[in-house]
Amino acid sequence: MKKFFSVADVTNLKEIVAEALSQKANPNALEELGKHKTLGLVFLNPSLRTRLSTQKAAMNLGMNVMVMNMDKDGWALETRDGVVMNGTTVEHIREAAAVMGEYCDILGLRSFPSLKDKEADYSEDLFNKFIKYCAVPVVSLESATRHPLQSLTDLITITEYKKKDKPKVVLAWAPHVKALPQAVPNSFAEWMSKAQEENLLDFTIAQPAGYELSEEFTNGATITNNLEEALQDADFVYVKNWSSFKEYGEVYPVNENWMMDNEKLKITNDAKIMHCLPVRRDLELSSEILDGPNSLVIKEASNRVWAAQVVLKRMLESLKSK
Repeated sequence: MKKFFSVADVTNLKEIVAEALSQKANPNALEELGKHKTLGLVFLNPSLRTRLSTQKAAMNLGMNVMVMNMDKDGWALETRDGVVMNGTTVEHIREAAAVMGEYCDILGLRSFPSLKDKEADYSEDLFNKFIKYCAVPVVSLESATRHPLQSLTDLITITEYKKKDKPKVVLAWAPHVKALPQAVPNSFAEWMSKAQEENLLDFTIAQPAGYELSEEFTNGATITNNLEEALQDADFVYVKNWSSFKEYGEVYPVNENWMMDNEKLKITNDAKIMHCLPVRRDLELSSEILDGPNSLVIKEASNRVWAAQVVLKRMLESLKSK
């Protein structure tokens, strides 16, 4: 594996999930694989779970880890070609990414969208140029449009806790105080749609009118504006806020109550409730659910290690086969 950016970089979902769970059962079995190899984690935005879980996964595989907070410690990056750098940018991505590739065997990059320019954000210009110039395998730690490590984690968690072969999985929009990116719901929808194609689950998206995601990510999903309808017989409910894609970054007023609570839980098939975290209690998701027996949010966060570890394992194996 030379790149981990989307579900398209995985050929068989069932296989990679089984591989991740095997790693979970024996975390240090492959610690010789990453010996004398270095993982570089490059952050242009904040991180808790992604940073710590990926670092832990690398350590389980025997790797050295270097962390660079580009937003605080690095030079201001220029990504455009053909410009005279006589403004606020100090270093071009051509040199920055290339140098990082000289120091590290695998690189991870996190960079959020601006939510101001849809075309620029969805072009994934920064991520693509980073891949182009660093010349080593790259794993996405979340980009403008996707968060694949989170989505792989979610599929691992669903597989681990499902009570039937083909559970019903619902992605449910939730309220928030500000505009959030579509990266997590885009990625979750993309991965769950692929899992549905592979006959692993049934997938439904529930969101208020105006909050439709790009069809690029939702192909095959059942989509509704009726939350109660979506929750019928649900086995897993993935709660997440996102801003409008069509009117990019906009937040529309929603009069109905879209926050998951125990009353809505009664509509489901005693569903397990998931969220990528961080979560705003009693706004996105009720405390009674978060503190109750149906919440999987901590177990889900714990599984971030195994998603990262299976991806790094495959990248290390690709380096070894050179």
